[in-house]
Parts: sequence; C-alpha cells; structure tokens
Amino acid sequence: MAAAMRLGRLRRWLMGDAPDDGLPARVLDTIRAQQDRSEIMVSVAQLLAIGFFATLYGAAPMAQGQIQPVTLAAAFDLVAGLLGIDLAHVGLAGLRDAADHVEFVFGVLGIYAVVTLLRLILALRRRLTPWMLYASAISDMALLMAVIWSFHLKYAQTAAFYLKAPTFMYVFIFIALRALRFEARYVLFAGAMGALGWAILLLIVLSGHGGPPNVTHDYTEYLTSNATLIGAEVDKIVAVLLVTSILALAITRARRLLVRAVAERIAAQDLSRFLAPEVADRIRRSELRIAAGEGELRDVTILTTDLRAFSGLSATMAPDSVVKLLQDYQARVCPAIRAAGGSIDKYLGDGILSSFGAAQPSGTDAADALRAADAVAAAVAAWNAERTGQGLPPMRVGMALASGRVIFGAVGDGDRLEYTVIGDAVNRAAKLEKHTKAENVRALCDAATYDRAVSQGYVPPAVRERRAARQVDGVAAPVDLVVITP
Repeated sequence: MAAAMRLGRLRRWLMGDAPDDGLPARVLDTIRAQQDRSEIMVSVAQLLAIGFFATLYGAAPMAQGQIQPVTLAAAFDLVAGLLGIDLAHVGLAGLRDAADHVEFVFGVLGIYAVVTLLRLILALRRRLTPWMLYASAISDMALLMAVIWSFHLKYAQTAAFYLKAPTFMYVFIFIALRALRFEARYVLFAGAMGALGWAILLLIVLSGHGGPPNVTHDYTEYLTSNATLIGAEVDKIVAVLLVTSILALAITRARRLLVRAVAERIAAQDLSRFLAPEVADRIRRSELRIAAGEGELRDVTILTTDLRAFSGLSATMAPDSVVKLLQDYQARVCPAIRAAGGSIDKYLGDGILSSFGAAQPSGTDAADALRAADAVAAAVAAWNAERTGQGLPPMRVGMALASGRVIFGAVGDGDRLEYTVIGDAVNRAAKLEKHTKAENVRALCDAATYDRAVSQGYVPPAVRERRAARQVDGVAAPVDLVVITP
C-alpha cells in the first residue's frame, strides 16, 4: 500500500498533477503563464540552434580520404544490425533506399526543425502537455546523439572516433534549456536522457558496430588514437548526471523563490485594491517593518465628499440596490480624485475621505484638490443626467476642502494597521462638508486653501463667490469661505 502511494505521488509529480505548496489557483495560473512564455523561448532557442548547427556543420571541411557523404540509410543499417533484423523482411527496404538520397545530418536537422516548429505552435497556443515536454527532451537528445554518431562515418573513422567529439558539450545546453521552465522534473529527465544517449553510443562502440572498439587503459593512447577509454566515457556520464542534479536542486530552490515572488506580487495587487496605490507602494518599498505609531508631518489638502440623504434613501431600498447605488457613486467620484493626484484614505459609508500630498508629498496639493473637486462635480452632473434619462431621481453630493499640516502614518493595535491622516485639516474639512447644508451649496473651501491653490497654479473655471466670516459648527473662529459648487 505504501509503495503504491509513493508511486502515485511520483506519477502525479512527473505529470504535474500534484498540488504546488497548496497555492491558490490564481497563483498557479500566473506561474503557468510564465512557464508557457518560457516554452516559447525554448522553442525559439531550439530553432536558432538548428540554424547554427546546420551552418557550422555545412562549413566544416571534409576529411581527407572520406569515402562518401553519410546518408540517412546509415541509420537504418545501424538499427537493423543492432536488432539483427532484415529490412527487406520487415518491409522497410524501400524506405531505406529512399533515405539513401538524404544527407544524414541535414535530414536529421530537417526532421528536428519540423518537430520544433510544431512545438513552437503548440507553445504559442498554450497546448503543450507534460508528455509532449518529455517527448521534446527525448527528441533533443536523440538529435544530438544521432549527429555525433554520424561523425565517424563522415570522417571515415571507426566508431570510437565520435566519442571524442566536442559536440558532446551540447548535452548541457539542452539540459539548461529545460531550466527555463522552473520545474526540476524536466531538467532531471533531460539529464537522464543525455546520460542514457551517451551510454548507448558507448555500447555501440563496444559492440563492434562501426569498427573495433580498441579498448585501452592508456590515457595517452586514448587521446591520440581511435581507442576507447571506458573510464573516460563513464566520467562524462557521471558529469552529466551531477550537473543535472545540481541544476535541478538550484531550480527547485529558484522555484520556491518564484512561487513566493508571484504570491507576494498578487497579494500586493490585492493590497492595492484595499489601499491607495501610493500607500500600497510605500508598504512594498519600505525597508523596515512598519509599526503602529510611526508617522510623518505633511502639508496636505483634504477633500471630503458625501452622498446627501443617503441614509434615508437606503432605508427604503433593497440591500442590493443600496450597494449598487454606492458602487455607481464611487465608480464616478474615485477615478476623478485619483486622476488629479489624490489618494483615497478611507470610505466612510457614503462618504469618501481623500488626501493630496500625504502619501506622495507634492507642492501642488491644494491646486490638485481643487481640480479634483471640479472633476467630481462634473462626474456627478454626468451621473445625474444618466439617472434622469432612466427616470431616476438625481443625487446630491456634498464636498469640502481644507489644507494644513497633518500627521501621515500607521495607526492600529500592531496586528492590524491602517495608514491615515490625522490633524486639524481633516477635522476642518469634515465640518465644512456638514456646513455646506447651512450655506445651501454643494461644495465649500476655506479661503486660505483656495488662495493657496491659486498660488500653486490652479485656474478656476469661473469666478467663485466668497463668503466672509462665516460661523461653522465646531470651529471657534469665523471662517472665510469660497463656494466651489453652488
């Protein structure tokens, strides 16, 4: 039973069916998308390698004394000899004769090019399956070993000659290509196929097909003649397996980092939906752990907006209609605020508290806030036009602005933190927003903030009414006001 369970886990791991660290599906989907792009890169690299190898092979000078070019028929003869079969008896003689007209290396490269193009098409369509990837690794090594095997025929030497071909080093390139996918199983499989392929080439030499193996224990004789030093070939196989194991280990560790990075990136994207993008970016870039009570002084402008008569209206509406109304309201107001450089500090039911110059210090916070107020007023007007066209009553939105020095920082109990702005400007903006009802206007701003906005480059779309020395509830001294929206 235990053995069956282990075999089952191995099968799921090999086929990619095993869960990856219990990650959410959207994280795995993001990783798979990265892997799909990697497979496109692998296919393109293989096509480039085919072109490079064909050019290199075609430019190589022919050896003195070469009998004839090597054709694909030689492969048929080798397989028939190893298996002890008669090609005519199994009906392959005609195919063998046809292959005698195709130059071996270019024939192999042509077949491999077709397979690689098919692989690229499947990669572009996200159709590659695990078994296809394993088959691709087999074709890579089969191509390489077949080309290496043909060297002794091209240069009219015994089979032991190809064991010294420097082309063997391409094994490591094909193994390394599998690392682009960040899955160790494909690296291990490619390495195993490379080691197996070289072992088969060694066995062909030792079998005597292609000339006497001339086995030796003399290293000098091995290097200077067509002799076979079995220990040297075993060293190559061991080197392939060791490099594969090290690379697989590195890929396993790198995959953990990739998974963590993708998970954190997705978490950061989600964080940006709950926080102002500027605040989320500040948290991501912070070199130190953010703690409650940390804050900085900022000169900011606060903008508050409030959906009028919402409480009474919501009492007469179905819950989903209430939520939809809020969504429509926020979908129009919030983009206008963000477009002007504002940060949404928090949603207060039907109210929105936003700041300018807090998360990102700015020398135009007041001007940006006034521009945002104008944009919000225009967005609300367009919204009401839509509602009127649908036979719905228009909505009123109250706004107020105030500037001043505030504390921008993290508050909370340590386990749950919130970035916010604290200071007189926040309180004054809230009181001015309530005071809009007493002034019978939709948007107000204290004169100091308005003048500051003008000095920062704000150009009002129309002449604004000023109301001097108004008494505002909660504010001790009279306040000079400017009507932003009547």
